[in-house]
Amino acid sequence: MTDMQAPNAEPGAPSPIASLPNLRDLGGWPTGDGQRVKAGLLYRTADFSGLTDPDAQRFESLGVRTVYDLRSASERAAAPDPELDGVANLPLDVLADSSTAIPANLRHFLDDPATAARINAELSGGRVIEAITATYRSMVTLPSAHAAYRRLFQGLAGEDTAPAAFHCTTGKDRTGWAAATLLTVLGVSREDVLTDYLLTNERLVPALKPVFDTFAAEGGDPDLLLPILGVREEYLVAAFDEVDNLYGSFDGYLVDGLGVDGLGVDGAVADTLRSTFLE
Repeated sequence: MTDMQAPNAEPGAPSPIASLPNLRDLGGWPTGDGQRVKAGLLYRTADFSGLTDPDAQRFESLGVRTVYDLRSASERAAAPDPELDGVANLPLDVLADSSTAIPANLRHFLDDPATAARINAELSGGRVIEAITATYRSMVTLPSAHAAYRRLFQGLAGEDTAPAAFHCTTGKDRTGWAAATLLTVLGVSREDVLTDYLLTNERLVPALKPVFDTFAAEGGDPDLLLPILGVREEYLVAAFDEVDNLYGSFDGYLVDGLGVDGLGVDGAVADTLRSTFLE
């Protein structure tokens, strides 16, 4: 590292980079067997569209060598990741098999306030919560999601170089499920997985105040944006429930859903992840 401090092992520590408010190190979370996720090896974040030049240098000093981009092709084209020396960038389109998922269309809410009146009408009456909850279930079932998360796990288990970061647009839905599955494989409790997930409401939502203000100025109800740009416990719970309903257990999802050989409690991939990212 250059001008950055040593990795912070405090679970859920605030982002060290101001223009990436939803960036966080997954290190520090304890496991059920008394170990702890290593700091400085795994990062979750939103996309890099807001990254300033000075902060780009700070991000580089984290030492990340692999970035997994969980967005769609159109999202990547609209806000491409920066090219960083020595960093491999892997596109993994989680929602490629879904044309209507709200998380894959968040740029419409972030960049196009002129549509506020239409969005205001379409998303009233709790329909947005139902739609996003359905998207979380689809992240467990879609073939494109299986392929993306399979490749992510394979990469973290040794196909790619750590430290690694993964992201989508706002770093909360596709990224949230990636972090939840990874922490669960590592043995972190469901309570702590949910705590990490819900930190987006503290870190990202306040940074999006200009989006809420513009939405209101264009005639929209800012409260309608909260379930879109923030997270709710019921979203992540719906994904875990879908795992149980379809696969009977989390290990069943890993083996039969993602289809990675040996990715069970005693599997080679899981063992590699634990030996790599736990201390």
